Amino acid sequence: MIPLSFAQSRLWFLYRFEGPSVTYNQPVVLRLRADVDAGVMALAVRDVVLRHESLRTVIGEDERGVAFQRILSPQDVSIEVPTRAVTEEQVADAIAEAVAHRFALESEIPIRVSLLAVGPQEYVLVILMHHIAGDAASMAPLARDLTTAYVFRAQGQEPEWEPLPVQYADYTLWQQELLGELDNPESIAAAQVAYWRRELAGSPQPLTLPTDRQRPVHRSHRGETVEFAVTPELASGIEALARKHNATVPMVLQAAYALLLSKLGAGDDVVMGSPIAGRTDEDLNDLIGFFVNNWVLRVDLSGDRSFEQVVDQVRDKALAAYDNQDVPFERLVELLNPERSTSYHPLFQVAFVWQSTIATPDTVVEMPGLEWSVVPTENQVAKFDLSLIMAEVGGEFRGYLEYALDVFDRGVAELLVGRFVRVLEQVVAVPGVLVRGVDV
Repeated sequence: MIPLSFAQSRLWFLYRFEGPSVTYNQPVVLRLRADVDAGVMALAVRDVVLRHESLRTVIGEDERGVAFQRILSPQDVSIEVPTRAVTEEQVADAIAEAVAHRFALESEIPIRVSLLAVGPQEYVLVILMHHIAGDAASMAPLARDLTTAYVFRAQGQEPEWEPLPVQYADYTLWQQELLGELDNPESIAAAQVAYWRRELAGSPQPLTLPTDRQRPVHRSHRGETVEFAVTPELASGIEALARKHNATVPMVLQAAYALLLSKLGAGDDVVMGSPIAGRTDEDLNDLIGFFVNNWVLRVDLSGDRSFEQVVDQVRDKALAAYDNQDVPFERLVELLNPERSTSYHPLFQVAFVWQSTIATPDTVVEMPGLEWSVVPTENQVAKFDLSLIMAEVGGEFRGYLEYALDVFDRGVAELLVGRFVRVLEQVVAVPGVLVRGVDV
């Protein structure tokens, strides 16, 4: 039997604890302007599912309750792409209904595809994948392989592509062999856990922020988002500041985010989480699978520090985190044993996410006679109290703040994104400004 990867184990535990939910659904919605054949699309989806074992993996448990990956054979995989006729006014509701599907992970493959027929030569393709099968970096190979398969199937041919060098199950076994046992002081796992023990000792739990209401006993994961953009001019200034400090753009943005949170009441010891891709071998780059892990950034804003010093600190801690990224976050929680609560996430309650891989035209194979565009989907889930998610799109930085309705109202979220942009403007204008001198 093939064990679950550490990341899969995390989601399987939550699934067993909370039951099927939409919290970890990952939708991609495309508007297609062409005559789309649902039968051809079903063949193409099947091609992709057969190519990537993660998309035809269900979760089983042995007699002791230990979970394992059960990879379905091709003959056991049945793919349908249902088509539904809708008016333009019905599109948003139809998308919302499709992405609200609750996967049964023990019996159902973790991907669904459906078509909305809006009119002649006008379709909406809804792809829904559960996070246990793939992460944000999986969206590019998913989009590329699906469009490649459709082009070939539309011509009555099987897709021609290079075989994948490895499958997700290979990574799972490699991961366990690489890390070794925690009780072996010479193992990578033991060394990395020791680093995180030192780094997170005494970190504040939970982070103190002014909320609109008291936390409920149990988080509902209900959320909403507020969108914002950083102008190309300000983006250029952020990039220049990053270059000056041998840092990345996300490091500068994290430093500014930590500064803002500190000013809003979090104090001088600010802790935030961030995802790390986890694709440490180039053979994994074209694979659909769940590789992402969480790491924790702890920023010290005490004393008379300048913003540039905060950037340097974030850079150094981020680089150290990359060197200690393999220990699964859930294992860290178990070993560090912070105060646990059903009302907030352990170790960190706010997150920063830099989306370096998103579905864009260069990740999708061009289909003759087809125009397509990405349809934004409304997010109604919040995994944390606050998540600041950003990406570079067309020369500017776009982002949105995902906030938990359990504790925040929309007005506060709108204030937060406005103040975040204001902080960026100040630190780009005067990078050496003291933290205490930044006005929010």
